[in-house]
Amino acid sequence: MGGSQIGNAQEGEDQPVSDPVPEEPRHSGLGITLEEFTSIPPSSDSAPEARINYLSEIPDDSGRLAVPDLNGPMYLVEDGEPTEYLDIENEFPDFVDSPGLGTGFGFVTFHPDFADNGVFYTVHTEAGEALESEKPDLPYPEDTEFHGIVTEWTADDPDEDTFSGTSREVLRIGYSTHFHGIQQIDFNTTAEPGDEDYGLLYIGSGDGESVPDFSTVPQDKNKPQGKILRINPRDTDEDGNGYGIPSTNPFIEESDALDEVYALGLRNPHRFSWDDYEGEARMFLGNIGEQRVDSVYEVEAGDNFGWNEREGSFRFDWEDPENVYPLPEDDDRFGFTYPVIELDNPRDVNAVVGGFVYRGEEIPELQGKYIFSDVVSGTVYYSDVEELQSEGEDASVYTLDLFDNEGENVTMLELAGDDASRVDFRFGQDADGELYVMSKQNGEIWKVSDAKHVVTDVMNEEEWDPITPEKWEFTGEEVILVEAGEERPGPRRPSEYAILTEGPEFSSVQIDADVRIDVPEPIGRDVIMIFGYQSDTEFYYAHLSEDNGIYAHNGIFVVNNGDRERIDDQWDGSEGPLRPLLIKNLIKCG
Repeated sequence: MGGSQIGNAQEGEDQPVSDPVPEEPRHSGLGITLEEFTSIPPSSDSAPEARINYLSEIPDDSGRLAVPDLNGPMYLVEDGEPTEYLDIENEFPDFVDSPGLGTGFGFVTFHPDFADNGVFYTVHTEAGEALESEKPDLPYPEDTEFHGIVTEWTADDPDEDTFSGTSREVLRIGYSTHFHGIQQIDFNTTAEPGDEDYGLLYIGSGDGESVPDFSTVPQDKNKPQGKILRINPRDTDEDGNGYGIPSTNPFIEESDALDEVYALGLRNPHRFSWDDYEGEARMFLGNIGEQRVDSVYEVEAGDNFGWNEREGSFRFDWEDPENVYPLPEDDDRFGFTYPVIELDNPRDVNAVVGGFVYRGEEIPELQGKYIFSDVVSGTVYYSDVEELQSEGEDASVYTLDLFDNEGENVTMLELAGDDASRVDFRFGQDADGELYVMSKQNGEIWKVSDAKHVVTDVMNEEEWDPITPEKWEFTGEEVILVEAGEERPGPRRPSEYAILTEGPEFSSVQIDADVRIDVPEPIGRDVIMIFGYQSDTEFYYAHLSEDNGIYAHNGIFVVNNGDRERIDDQWDGSEGPLRPLLIKNLIKCG
């Protein structure tokens, strides 16, 4: 499938693209509230903070949430209280969670029939003696240093909050380094009993390599690294071992391909999820790029995302990994699938983490938006799901402001802690589609509880439309009326104002502004706030003045193709300071 390069390329196919993704994410005019939800306790004295990696709800209508800690424990959270359910580290003598990054207890997912069968699956890494005593199930590199293992667990009683039961190894994959191992395993959350995809396990397997060791493995269908795999974990042999291959996997008829491969050509398939889009299941995947481009893909059976011949929708040159290049003119013949979203990826500054299309009910402002983030900074983005198309232009990307419980604007880096140099951002989701965010740095989990309209950083001239432009100055930090307005023909109304043109239209809004009067005399210097604007003769405004003794001061007014009329009842002809009830009304209207 084709893609669209939007970068600024120098002349010629052999010249690097100077700015692969020139369009910066735009501010959405929305902010989300992060409500403190729970805190996962420290893993041990040697690991003072829990390295939490995900959150999901157990599919048994109990409301319990599962949280894996890379250091080994798995917690169940009920009514905001975490309880240790199982410690993976204690179960496997060759368990390894150092040197960090992709090692440890990476992920947990529950079979959709967990309430009846008690079955769930985990991913962890092993090294040490396991490299000699255990052999990976699928082709592995000669310099294998780590194994990624998928384990099936069967609880004796699915309702218990502490695990007792049995386990078996499902799949073992070898990797050259601790980078880019098995990042996620999961079931299609939109599949219903009887659907072809119901109960099939998807496995996001990274390329297992790091700079500068590039290889052809991600493009080799006979290798599991750099792929999305799909298996039927419950389709075992007579002894209950192994797994089955879904009959609809795309490469089972090819002799030089692993039957398990569902899609290929990936560097670091970090997180994936599904969305029920008008009755169609759509799978979206966040893939961390090399040094220039991060990507979100829509995944379909048989897709080849191009790594490491492509980085995003650009040609990748092994000899120059710090740059990307224009696609060749005959690119269609390769059949690569290109991203639906692309972001600039300055190395060690950004790294995309895939999220979810919001389908919850608590926050209507987020409906139909694919929410995702950056691992390092914790910047939260969204794109409208309708724009996520593999054919055509990349989707527009918007940023979301973050607010804490008190309504204060915050960053994820601040929430991660004073000592955090990066956020290690992760998403979670419950059965109702509500979102949670967490930092691997401190074990804290926040629920996305609300959204509100915000406008920030609107101090530039192009973001305002003044009645008389020459009477205004825009310094980049302030908007200043430098000359008094003059009465104009038509209905009586404020003689000079500027309309904010940046941001969305609001149905309700809170205005927070720093206002300064440079000339305090004579008394009566005023401030007005325009809202509900339709035209120069159709709008509302709130008026603030030092003088409270005039009908036209300190009130809420409407201009509706006639002289302004006061629509609040707070003025009674008396002089004096603004009264609390008037302030309350002004805030409400604002």
